[in-house]
Amino acid sequence: MAIRCTISIGRKATSSLLPMIPTYLRTKLHVPASHPLHVPISHPHAQTAFKYSIRAIHGATVDPIAPKKEDEEQLSENWKIKMLYDGECPLCMREVNMLRERNKQYGAIKFVDISSDEYTPNENQGLDYKTVMGRIHAILSDGTVVTDVEAFRKLYEAVDLGWVYAITKYEPIATIADAVYGVWAKYRLQITGRPPLEEVLEARKNKGEVCNDSKVCKM
Repeated sequence: MAIRCTISIGRKATSSLLPMIPTYLRTKLHVPASHPLHVPISHPHAQTAFKYSIRAIHGATVDPIAPKKEDEEQLSENWKIKMLYDGECPLCMREVNMLRERNKQYGAIKFVDISSDEYTPNENQGLDYKTVMGRIHAILSDGTVVTDVEAFRKLYEAVDLGWVYAITKYEPIATIADAVYGVWAKYRLQITGRPPLEEVLEARKNKGEVCNDSKVCKM
């Protein structure tokens, strides 16, 4: 009984700590306990149950299917914060999908994919593509723009996970957290195997020119 209880507590603690690891500090993210793909497997023998539970978490690393656009728009009608995210960033999308799943209970976050052809600065406080590609941006319902770790903190607070980033409100943790995120933001494209920002901007510009010169986008 003592062994079984110890394993159960260890497993619970591990699951509860997963959302606490920011994306910019992860190289491989397992699906958090709140994710629908994470289903612990029970077993009468404690050791076997622990083994199978870990396998279930390890195997469920595939990104969940993004919700339909109309469903997401309906959820975000009364949004409190707008998250501007890069839909072409694989590591970023793991955190976005986790927040999306959590947001189903709250409808507090409106998700805006800056990599979409439909993205326009006019609807997002004048923030152009180059600016929002440089670092995380979020927009509060009153129009206030927040960036870096503060943006993450506001987003997590919107879905009742504010405790994850609560410590970043205080010095010197706030400065350290922003510095670490700054390094991640600077090298994000290289880390995820993408071209430098200049090449991404040029490709986007060329794509826009092709689409503007024809009724159907060829790229």
